[in-house]
Amino acid sequence: MGTITVERRGTVLIGSFDNPPHGLLDRGSVEALEALVARAEEDDGVDAVVLTGSHPERFVAHYDVGEILAGSRSSPAVGAGLAGASLRSVAAARRIPGADRGLRRTPLAGLVEIGRFQEILLRMNRCGAVFVAAINGSAQGGGCELALACDLRLMAAGDHGIGQPEIFLAFPPGGGGTQRLSRMLGSAKALRIVLEGSPMSPEQAAELGLVDRVLPPGDLLEAAVADARRLGARPKAAIAAAKRAVYEGGSLPLTSGLRFEAAQFISTAAAPEAVRAMEAYVDQTERTGELPLYERETIERIAAEGHF
Repeated sequence: MGTITVERRGTVLIGSFDNPPHGLLDRGSVEALEALVARAEEDDGVDAVVLTGSHPERFVAHYDVGEILAGSRSSPAVGAGLAGASLRSVAAARRIPGADRGLRRTPLAGLVEIGRFQEILLRMNRCGAVFVAAINGSAQGGGCELALACDLRLMAAGDHGIGQPEIFLAFPPGGGGTQRLSRMLGSAKALRIVLEGSPMSPEQAAELGLVDRVLPPGDLLEAAVADARRLGARPKAAIAAAKRAVYEGGSLPLTSGLRFEAAQFISTAAAPEAVRAMEAYVDQTERTGELPLYERETIERIAAEGHF
């Protein structure tokens, strides 16, 4: 069963996935990820999380195919409509404390696991901590989906790749790959990646916009921690609101998306932290006669500190 080793560097947590010999994503890895996300949500002293892998050649491999196969053998074949209804039922049942343990002993076990993984990744998208993927090697299938759910993706240069190979096993991605790729790259590029199945090199992924930067392997982790610390220094409530507005509101029709964005704005603008920052901004404007956000020194200071 996979685990995550957690190291703390000030306000940044470094979570290193460990599941020898192959670096697979499995139930243990997902449970460890859930605990790490909960810590980022609940600990006000945690501003950011860097995810990386301990395998010498992989970030996080695909999900354990043996686990998927066992779930497939124990579950009846159903159409997409019935599967969707079943997923909604399982999601409702999982809200009952302890229900997961009971459901795992039924033919619904596979639905429990996929629903749990998707929900954890959604919590990352809604969390006030910044998540950075330090992709230290190949990341395919579930490993790629985990990276896609992060707010920033840095990848080590080298002879490894990233992609969604599920099509070769006769099914599409199931952990959010199709949805996040479509939102990130557009439907045409996303579909081509999913149908192709073969991994992209770090340079190809960067050219497409799937990863933000490609770095020498020796520089990857420190660069990821530096980016995590810098972006995570912004006010946590504002980070969470911005992430929700982009990840959830950005896929809504424009009118609904604007309303969703306005709700995030209103819910944070009246908070004490925002009021204090605005008061300081207005006070500096009145003292200097200049708009602080147009002054180079002020911009450099607040970019480093994360707040006004």
